[in-house]
Amino acid sequence: MLDIKKIRENKEFYVKNLSDRGVDEVSITSLIELDQARRTSLEQLEALRHQRNKASSSIQEFKKKKMDTEAEKLIEETKKDSEQIVQLEKETRQIEKDYHDLAAVIPNIAHESVPYGESEDDNTLLHQKGETPKFEFTPLPHYEVGTNLGILDFERGSKVSGPRFVYIKGLGAQLERAVYNFMLEVQTKEHGYTEVIPPYLVKEQSMFGTGQYPKFKEDVYSIEGEDLVLIPTSEVPLTNYYADEIIPLEEIPTYFTALSPCFRSEAGSAGRDTRGLIRMHQFHKVEMVKYALPENSFDELEKMRENAEHILELLELPYQTVTLSTGDMGFSASKTYDLEVWFPAQNTYREISSCSNCLDFQARRANIRYRDESGKVDYIHTLNGSGLAVGRAVAAIIENYQQEDGSIKVPTVLRPYMDNLEYIK
Repeated sequence: MLDIKKIRENKEFYVKNLSDRGVDEVSITSLIELDQARRTSLEQLEALRHQRNKASSSIQEFKKKKMDTEAEKLIEETKKDSEQIVQLEKETRQIEKDYHDLAAVIPNIAHESVPYGESEDDNTLLHQKGETPKFEFTPLPHYEVGTNLGILDFERGSKVSGPRFVYIKGLGAQLERAVYNFMLEVQTKEHGYTEVIPPYLVKEQSMFGTGQYPKFKEDVYSIEGEDLVLIPTSEVPLTNYYADEIIPLEEIPTYFTALSPCFRSEAGSAGRDTRGLIRMHQFHKVEMVKYALPENSFDELEKMRENAEHILELLELPYQTVTLSTGDMGFSASKTYDLEVWFPAQNTYREISSCSNCLDFQARRANIRYRDESGKVDYIHTLNGSGLAVGRAVAAIIENYQQEDGSIKVPTVLRPYMDNLEYIK
């Protein structure tokens, strides 16, 4: 959520910046007007309550002095004030709701370094690393390789749970376990993250805190009759760890990492990536979340991007990093890098990680603050990124390391996690 005070003071900037993200000027004007109406109503309420309290004191004084006529007259006036207060409280609650509902669906501002654009076609390339493999045969898509080896069973996954589910079996399951154990060890031992096993069910307020609610409510699975939602990413429980708290200065920056299952309805993705591990309803992901001081958050974003890239480099997977345009960024992000890994069967790069700086946008929604050295309390900056999406990493390994005989060469860094196995046959 944005700082309304800054919007009031610099409306032109916010109108221009947010227009690049699809927000029209009318919405910004309406937000400012609702804020003004809200503040005016609260001032009127405070004045009326003060007037009523003052009258109540006077009534008591009149009664003590046996001035019954004056007391009765003031009692009648106080009744009118009370009726006004009740009506104004009702109006104020409606204004507050209207203000909150509008503010909740306005995205974060884009950082000045973010390229303008309407879609992913306008993203800009930061760099490409690693050589794409050269095959003396036609490479197969990962789902065919995995099915032929008996390590991926999409047919039974669909039979038991429906489309976009899979059984990962035998050495395939061991490969996935090796991938996420390797990722966690790198993030904790080399990059300084604290490993967390978070809840996989969260309250709706937690979803609001990170920006998934209310705009993307259709994208998640919720528990009917309960205030619980299956997490679409462990960004949600990790970012809400300090919700409604003031973080001690000595704990900043804080780095968290977690492996978790992720659950997504993939609403609106009909017909896209219907085969394979790219777009599943359930998948594993290693997440990175940071709490940083405002003056350091963009430095922390660059470090987070490098942390994610390091995983791909150790796996020796070719990849590229792009800066997302204003039209392709997520709702809560101010700047995002996407890491895209090479898929030879598709002859293209596919997203495997997004690393974002959300500034104080999520912190305002979740009420996460810190106290600086002078004692002033302000909102912290939050960052999140995939370190990495495990299923997509497995898919990329299968495609890039496939052999002509249908086997898969195990990346060198994963062999200690797989009993030093060199090939999946």
